[in-house]
Amino acid sequence: MLQDRRTIAVLAGGDSPERAVSLSSGENVHRALAELGYNTQLITIDNLNDLVPRLAGIDLVFSCLHGGSGENGTVQLLLDVMGIPYTGSGALASYRAMDKGEAKAVFLQKRVPAPAGLALGKQELDRFLSDVRERLSFPLVAKPRDAGSTLGVHIVYNADELAHSSLAIVEEFGTLLVEAFIAGRELTVGILRMNGRHVALPIVEVRSPGGFFDYEAKYTDGIAEFLTPAPLDVPTTELVQSAALRAHEALGCYGYSRVDVRLGDDGVPYVLEVNSLPGMTPMSDLPRSARAAGISYENLVVLMLATADKDEEKP
Repeated sequence: MLQDRRTIAVLAGGDSPERAVSLSSGENVHRALAELGYNTQLITIDNLNDLVPRLAGIDLVFSCLHGGSGENGTVQLLLDVMGIPYTGSGALASYRAMDKGEAKAVFLQKRVPAPAGLALGKQELDRFLSDVRERLSFPLVAKPRDAGSTLGVHIVYNADELAHSSLAIVEEFGTLLVEAFIAGRELTVGILRMNGRHVALPIVEVRSPGGFFDYEAKYTDGIAEFLTPAPLDVPTTELVQSAALRAHEALGCYGYSRVDVRLGDDGVPYVLEVNSLPGMTPMSDLPRSARAAGISYENLVVLMLATADKDEEKP
């Protein structure tokens, strides 16, 4: 059981493009913990060089870092070495979830439905794009393989757009994943550990202008419409939740996550990605999904905090 007087650090900030979202998540989680009476500190870092000295005297970490080294397993591995327990997934699962190319390979192995795609490796970009054109059909989605919040995502409809967008992504992010565009409905599913098991929360459907849920639509109130629970029949709801839970477990995620799914016009729920450290801002989907299940923001934070006390080894 958690000891309420342990000193809990809420980590926020970092040096990824998702820093602003992380700061908002951290402020909200810290406020909730403080109001509940926990002994908590909000620790804002600029980069990993700030982390070790700031953790002196800390008993437990609630990570609200998003993207980059905060979410790709690096911080989790450091905390493992330091012997400081932390919320959410372990280092390996965090790495798998953050690297969309690695996640796609796991999904294929575990038979989790996901869009067909190719990740840029060591080959030249021109050779890679030639392979993409041979193996996939337009329209396509080009995006970084290790970024979140829909940063750097482009829907492309021809070879010229593919080449232009891919070059821009590689120059800005250094990585690239190209996958089939799935026509259908935009869904997201929160996964939460409760009573010793992971469960899928009510589904959120996102309807955005133009059909593309970009960064602005995610974090600007009033742009996108969020339907919670999503207006789906019972069999479809169960199918989507099952795919999301299988994706979470296939990557070895622990405690909580948010799984983005595209429900194709063919009725198949294609898993796009698993977010091992989902946002906790007022606009974020995990709190929205929890509310639909009757879980307040404060109770959600307490359930997430409990995942730092492992009853099994964290991958």
